[in-house]
Amino acid sequence: MSRPPFFTIGYEQVSSAAVLDTLSGAGVDLLVDVRAVAASRRAGFSKSHLAAGVSERGIGYLHLRGLGTPAEGRQAARSGHYSELRRIYDAHLATSTAQEQLDELTALVKAGRRVCVLCFERHPEHCHRQMVADLICERVGVAVEHLMAPPI
Repeated sequence: MSRPPFFTIGYEQVSSAAVLDTLSGAGVDLLVDVRAVAASRRAGFSKSHLAAGVSERGIGYLHLRGLGTPAEGRQAARSGHYSELRRIYDAHLATSTAQEQLDELTALVKAGRRVCVLCFERHPEHCHRQMVADLICERVGVAVEHLMAPPI
């Protein structure tokens, strides 16, 4: 039995309805929020609203805060310094909390769950979720599929 792909999605420039439709269309059954701070000024993307929205679609929600980008990494991403983001996030991944949560995420994917990690940036190459996806794919031997909801 082959495992489903590992999905990622960003919510920059999209509505919450478009993200929910995209997740449903891909058959995602668990959304894993990998933001350090699961709050947003964008409607529908704060932790409680997001969890309620995916629940209405029959999708589970899990916040793995320890896989979020530290503040200095988020600043590097906002400034377009992606190599700096990678350096900061690599150091963060060495922490025990990040390793424990990466192990938890790995176990979910190994169990055959249709998991999608969510963060803000639309393009995965500008986001730490690409690094998470690379690690999960290497650990589990699955393909990554970057979902893109239609922009607003």
